[in-house]
Amino acid sequence: MMDATLTRADFVHLHPIDTRWLDNDAYGHVNNVVYYSFFDTTVNHWLITQGLLDIHQSPAIGLVVETGCRYFAPLSFPDHITAGLRVSKVGTSSVRYELALFRNNDPHPAAAGHFVHVYVDRESRRPVPIPAPTREALVTLQARGQCGASCSAP
Repeated sequence: MMDATLTRADFVHLHPIDTRWLDNDAYGHVNNVVYYSFFDTTVNHWLITQGLLDIHQSPAIGLVVETGCRYFAPLSFPDHITAGLRVSKVGTSSVRYELALFRNNDPHPAAAGHFVHVYVDRESRRPVPIPAPTREALVTLQARGQCGASCSAP
């Protein structure tokens, strides 16, 4: 369950993100929509740096079909965020990522959520199986005990 008791150790990949002045809203904290941008940035940065996504040429691309977030504490500029990333399920054409946003050195997240990609053909936008190299890499993001029958690695 994605809740406020999570720690950085619960995530396979950690990604640093600095807040920006424009992320703050009129109430002096990061606006809720920016949290979703942090999720999107973390997932796509990982895919690109792993060589799994060429945003201009990849024949199969992941489209977001579902996302959610639970907020536990505010973030604000000039906080330094660490985004935790793991995969909870890999299906035939979809993957469910779980993420958490940790503020500065806080041990528990300010927010936690999920993000689901469905892989589609770039041109037709019809679902396609997750490409084999992508599937193999996604399995490495599955935390032990979190992936159930969808794990193919020990």
